[in-house]
Amino acid sequence: MAEFIKIYPDNPNPKEIKKAVDVLRKGGLVIYPTDTVYGLGCDITNTKALEKIARIKGVKLEKANWSFICADLSNLSDYVKQIDTATFKILKRALPGAYTFILPGNNKLPKVFKKKKTVGIRVPDNSIAKAIVEELGNPIVSTSIRDEDDLLEYTTDPELIYEKWDNLVDLVIDGGYGDNVASTVIDLSEDEPTIIREGKGDINIF
Repeated sequence: MAEFIKIYPDNPNPKEIKKAVDVLRKGGLVIYPTDTVYGLGCDITNTKALEKIARIKGVKLEKANWSFICADLSNLSDYVKQIDTATFKILKRALPGAYTFILPGNNKLPKVFKKKKTVGIRVPDNSIAKAIVEELGNPIVSTSIRDEDDLLEYTTDPELIYEKWDNLVDLVIDGGYGDNVASTVIDLSEDEPTIIREGKGDINIF
């Protein structure tokens, strides 16, 4: 059974943040709030945890297109090839915010993602997600949770999320009601920015 804890976004309690990080460090799965929909995440360095998420989502791990949740842009060089000034300016303008940016991956990617040419980077404008990643010391790999019966519906109520995911994850964080609009996905891995999915983030940021 998953643990259910409430964390207030205005002032995330360090003790509760540490609890979430301990779960992640032990290879556990955590459902947590972002500035868009609730996310299902694990420690990027834990292969077993990554495999668990792949099983839940019914995808092959090597083929999974998940986001790397970072606390800020300083994590970027860990996983992303050198980017030009124009690209960096877009990132700086848009983040933290409701965007996922697809960027060219480098050779420092975790083993299971070595074959991937690109990675999705997220820096959510959410104090709970940011505090967890900062305390953990490295990104979380994350995927959004959605209801299978209606692919367009995201569950926004943490208690309903807990009821549904109780047996699949180790911890559900109640950070208040989530949004039901996912992030805007923009591919910056080629010469021209391409919008892959229009979501909550304003597409007129260029």
